[in-house]
Amino acid sequence: MKIKTKFQLSLMMFLQFFIWGGWFVTLGTFLGNNLGATGAETGMAFSTQSWGAIIAPFFIGLIADRYFNAEKILGTLHILGALLMYFMSQATSFQAFYPLVFGYMVAYMPTLALVNSVSFFQMKDPAKEFSFIRVFGTIGWIVAGLVISFIFHWDSPEAIGAGALSNTFTMVAIASFILGVISFTLPKTPPSTPDGSGVNISDILGLDALKLLKDRNFFMFFMTSILICIPLAFYYQQANPFLVELGMDNPTGKMTLGQVSEVLFMLLLPFFFKKFGFKKTLLVGMLAWAVRYSLFAYGNAGELSFMLIIGIALHGICYDFFFVSGQIYTDSKAGEKIKSAAQGLITLATYGVGMLIGFWVAGKISDQYILVDGMHDWEIIWMLPAVFAVGVMVLFMLIFKNEVIEFKEE
Repeated sequence: MKIKTKFQLSLMMFLQFFIWGGWFVTLGTFLGNNLGATGAETGMAFSTQSWGAIIAPFFIGLIADRYFNAEKILGTLHILGALLMYFMSQATSFQAFYPLVFGYMVAYMPTLALVNSVSFFQMKDPAKEFSFIRVFGTIGWIVAGLVISFIFHWDSPEAIGAGALSNTFTMVAIASFILGVISFTLPKTPPSTPDGSGVNISDILGLDALKLLKDRNFFMFFMTSILICIPLAFYYQQANPFLVELGMDNPTGKMTLGQVSEVLFMLLLPFFFKKFGFKKTLLVGMLAWAVRYSLFAYGNAGELSFMLIIGIALHGICYDFFFVSGQIYTDSKAGEKIKSAAQGLITLATYGVGMLIGFWVAGKISDQYILVDGMHDWEIIWMLPAVFAVGVMVLFMLIFKNEVIEFKEE
């Protein structure tokens, strides 16, 4: 790959995830403080990610893969996203904000697949080249959090009280517009089926992979994946408002430790997977969710602040050991013919169905445990998903029969 192309793709990935991390992490805090949103309304806003994930495969499969160059659609969607982000920064009520964030997520979620398509098309050996490009996305997410906390201090108590978090949308709107313009200069990535044929509804929904559910182990893994996304949704929706309410300094910046951890544990995953196998790896991932939320339940911003930091840093185990391991397991069970359909089915089940339920539950529980002074009973709010994660772990441990899965190192 040419150095120029490598730079273009790395910048594309950096901006792609800078955009997501630049507003999504602080969304819950913004909604509660700027718009006076209830927990249920906050859950509705976060669930737009799930609706976007459900709609995105149709957009990519029926439109992008058939008729238009990927880089042109990417540019168009990000420019549209920039416009929506600007209007989101101006919203003064949840009623005005919700249709904007819904529209934005419907536009943004397909771009996650499009940046991958643009990248893969330029690579002779994606297995070796993609990880270098993709890591700039994680760096982008981290930089966004550091900028919010340590440069602009938008998540300080005084700034939040003054409504400064609306600036995150303005920042992201600028980044989105820049990426939109840059996208039109990216190397050409023509549609995979330019004659308008090839992909059908069955492929998009992963219906060919449904036969895998006849396998008892895969069915148990499939159900577990949906269930564990319920406590996962609590972290995305509640973590930043929780840390802000406890009075932690620079909470958004400190939450980027989760992304640093994600990179580190990704490197450890092959060793752990080979030594302990798929079942134990998945169980450790689920246990990490329970431990993380228990630390959140009993930690504080004072002497026990280390518990909160450890809880954030556990993100790598929580995510990599369950979701990345699950992708490897799905790949091994599906085989070549339905590999893509199987991955699509799991993505639809987790980021679509599972997290849609999780955001709704998290919002309801947040409303249920508001104290008289307007603060939240965080001990209960965090222990409920912790106990639920333990229940899912025990269920998986009892029903899933161990099987040997090969970890393929490219």
